[in-house]
Amino acid sequence: MTKPTEQPAGRPVPTSADVARLAGVSRATVSYVLNNTSAVRISEPTRRRVREAAEELGYVPHAAARSLRAGHSRMVLLPTAHVPIGPLYSRFFDELQWALRRLDYTVVQYGSLGLDADEAARAWAELRPVAVVSLGEIELTPHGVETLKRSGAKAVLTVGPQRVDGAHALVIDPARIGRAAVEHLVEQGRRRIGVVVPEEPGLELFSGPRLEGARQAVEGTPATVVPLPLRYEEDAADELAGRWRELGLDAVFAYNDEYAMLLMRALQDAGLSIPEDTAVVGSDDLLLGRLLRPRLSTVRMDMVRGRDLAELVDRAVREPEALPEARELADTRVVRRESS
Repeated sequence: MTKPTEQPAGRPVPTSADVARLAGVSRATVSYVLNNTSAVRISEPTRRRVREAAEELGYVPHAAARSLRAGHSRMVLLPTAHVPIGPLYSRFFDELQWALRRLDYTVVQYGSLGLDADEAARAWAELRPVAVVSLGEIELTPHGVETLKRSGAKAVLTVGPQRVDGAHALVIDPARIGRAAVEHLVEQGRRRIGVVVPEEPGLELFSGPRLEGARQAVEGTPATVVPLPLRYEEDAADELAGRWRELGLDAVFAYNDEYAMLLMRALQDAGLSIPEDTAVVGSDDLLLGRLLRPRLSTVRMDMVRGRDLAELVDRAVREPEALPEARELADTRVVRRESS
């Protein structure tokens, strides 16, 4: 009989042997059930009995021991940095985590604020994840990818504007968003177009390419683009709106729907009419933008869905050589409403 380990408070730590005795099965069966092993057929009543016994005893499998037996962990690392998280990103992030858990992965978020690319890769590698999904907040390098793979990561995936040697990349070109928004405004006859450049740290990776896309859209046209640095604060929006007539702007691409809503309210409070005096376009197609009056025009980019990315992670772990090196996410279109 296995003697339960003593906890510091004197209460015994339940073991898989305890679960096996209570459920009337072998320890191997307990392991198969609690590790969701699909290679062994176990009846549903037996699975239910094992789970009920584990719950009654308060037994939790030891992740480190499980990793040693398997030769790798089931941890998927999702690095995070100081990037303001909006509703669209939050919804995607929640769906991704839920789908990964359904595939029997342990999802760990790792705060990476203040680390450069290679420092971050070394810190992530210390946790021995089976996969890392980098959402563009820290730019991985080929050296960082190699560090992760040497530590046992079977898959490194990136979602963002850059491709990295050695990683599977889902490429999103932020310049397409700025280009689509400003092309739409030029087609509406707008000639002096402001482009909001958020001052919040961490957004440079996205705001710079969007501004560049806007500049590409006015090449060869009578229109010009004016960068508009802006903090996501009411006072900052009010100050910018107060200078609007002086700037001579007749349209604005406001980076995304959240900045567009902030600025649109400030412009209206300053006595400007939308879209007559100034047309406004955001991006992301948030529900709140449709509830404004006038309704907000926006740029919609079809992102990869969280559950699709989770399945891609699982496939990359199981068949790392079977995936293409990169796939571009390209469907970008303007949703025209009353604000433009």
